[in-house]
Amino acid sequence: MAQFSNNYDLEERTLRFSEGVIEFCKSTKQDTINKPIISQLVRSGTSIGANYVEANAASSRKDFGNKIFICKKEAQETRYWLKIIVKCNPETKEKADILLKEVQELILIFQKITSTLRNKNNWKLNN
Repeated sequence: MAQFSNNYDLEERTLRFSEGVIEFCKSTKQDTINKPIISQLVRSGTSIGANYVEANAASSRKDFGNKIFICKKEAQETRYWLKIIVKCNPETKEKADILLKEVQELILIFQKITSTLRNKNNWKLNN
């Protein structure tokens, strides 16, 4: 399992996180309980970076903010699915903890971005 560093290139960092989620899911046993959880985890975990790439190509400040807000929501969902998979598979805790630490940092980064945008010119998200 890859260790994550505090890379300031957020696009690269979210890509590495997606790769880590995929690696983690591939190493987790596929059974009746895990299969749908793994599917959800892969979707939300890889969506963070995909939405960040979209945010960087946004057509407006409002569009950028909305995509960043989606990044934060997907990161929060990913944290949820990681906790569920650990509950079902306690042997995955050590590997999951690395991802949980990274996703928590991503949540805080995206929260800071959305807060900064909100504070500038009373910008508001449409959610």
